[in-house]
Formats: sequence, C-alpha cells, structure tokens
Amino acid sequence: MKYHLITLGCPKNEVDSDGMEMTLRAANIQATADADDADVLIVNTCGFLEAAKDESIGVLNELASAKRGHQILVAAGCLAQRNSDEILQRAPLVDGLLGTRRWMDVVELVQRIRGQQGANGRPMQRYSLLGDPDVDFALATPRPPVVGGSAYIKIADGCNAPCAFCTIPSFKGKLRSRPLEAVVDEAIALVNGGAKELVVVAQDTTDYGRDWGEPNSLPRLLSAICNRTGD
Repeated sequence: MKYHLITLGCPKNEVDSDGMEMTLRAANIQATADADDADVLIVNTCGFLEAAKDESIGVLNELASAKRGHQILVAAGCLAQRNSDEILQRAPLVDGLLGTRRWMDVVELVQRIRGQQGANGRPMQRYSLLGDPDVDFALATPRPPVVGGSAYIKIADGCNAPCAFCTIPSFKGKLRSRPLEAVVDEAIALVNGGAKELVVVAQDTTDYGRDWGEPNSLPRLLSAICNRTGD
C-alpha cells in the first residue's frame, strides 16, 4: 500500500505530518510523490484563516476529482478538527477525518476505512477520529531523515490565551507542553540525522511549561538542547 501526503499551513503541521509519515511507514505503507499511484491520499489541512480554509477545500476537491475507485481520501489537521461538517459539505468525497491531536492514529483510520470498502472499492461509510485523547507527550515524535539541514521541533500544542480575535484554542485545545527530556531526545535525534539548525515551534513558545506551573521553562529547555546536542 502507498500514501500521498500534502501538508498545508504552518511549521507545526509539518511536524505532525512527519509523525504521520513515520507512523505510516512503520505499518509498511510507503510514500509516493505521485497521487495517481497512491492508495491513500492525505491532506493535512489548515483552518486558521478563510483563505487557508478555501485552499484546503480546494486541494481536497482537486484530489477527489481524480480519485479512482480503490483510493481513499483523508482530511487531517486543523480544518478537519475545526469544521468537519463544512469539509463534508464542500468536499463530499472525503472518506475520513483525522483531528489535530490524532495524527498518531492515522493507520487506525486507514484500516477502518479500507475494512469496509464495497465491491466497487469505495468505502461504504466515513470514519472520523477527532476528539482529544490522552496523548503521550513523553514520547518523541517520529521524524524522517532531515532534508536541507534545518528542522522544526514542536515543544507544545494548544494555547490558553483567550484572545478575542483568535480561534486556535477552539480546535487546537488548551496548552500542553511536551516534557523537556522528550524534546531534548528529539533534538539529539535530529542533529544525529543531519540537522544543523533546530527551530522550536508552538502556538505560544513563551508559554512553554506554564501548564506544569513552571512558566519560565523555555530558557531551561533551550539550554538543555544546546548542552546535549554539542553546539
């Protein structure tokens, strides 16, 4: 089986897509750059701005228009979490929805959809994995080999700020900082894999650790990364 993954939006989505890719490969589902050659089509969507929503819907419909009988189409990420009903209205050929904190369940979703395909190869119903499970943030996100010398590390997800102009907490959830050691372990793995530059990302990087009651944890994290990676 092969997958074709398109990532839209911010660097945090890129990190989640890395995790999805490695999870798929661990299940012996291999990447292909050719959508026509894929059994599974995945779009990691952005849903922050109206233009980003329209782009995500457009990409989903572009893939859907060329989808063959055996192929399944999955909408993942922010727009799937924020506006699942809108996706199904505007891109009705989507077969599955995967929420912002469910990227690690991508294989489960694919197996559920493929497990109930009809005689014509088409899924007989849609599946959604949204919600907010008890994600084990102590684990390092699996990452593919570094390309280009620079890599992102997501140090937290979600946001606690009640900004009136921003909807991020409604679909990314409340702040959840990753344990310092998990981030450092991922940094070491990325450097060993060829990264020369590490860029820490989150909805609000300066809030790192505040959900533990340690709001000044970012400097300690950065020091630990520098000390443990040798530069």
